[in-house]
Amino acid sequence: MSNPLSEGHTPSAMATEPPNTAQLEALQHYGKRDTAKVVVRFKAVGNAPIMKQNFYKITASNRFQAVIQFLRKELGWQPTDPLFTYINLAFSPAPDDTVANLFKCFATDGHLIVNYSTTAAWG
Repeated sequence: MSNPLSEGHTPSAMATEPPNTAQLEALQHYGKRDTAKVVVRFKAVGNAPIMKQNFYKITASNRFQAVIQFLRKELGWQPTDPLFTYINLAFSPAPDDTVANLFKCFATDGHLIVNYSTTAAWG
């Protein structure tokens, strides 16, 4: 394996070399926001209020925290009001999970089912 510094390339010369096409394409692809959307279906559990509309399209690249904030806004709840969320009545996802990953792993009939409650329903 050759060392670029031993071949007469100095660090300052390497920093001024223009990026190649593959690098530019990678940067452009990375810089674009993913606009794919997934259908999220909200279902009330226990004494939680039932939403009039329970299907929403949410950007797949969002973190689950954005879903929690959206749900709070739709229900008119304050940040201090208790809200517990579950996927498919099974587990509570971490706020930093992406909606896309949850959808890929746990979608049911093309929907990501998010159950919500005012009290802890499952441990």
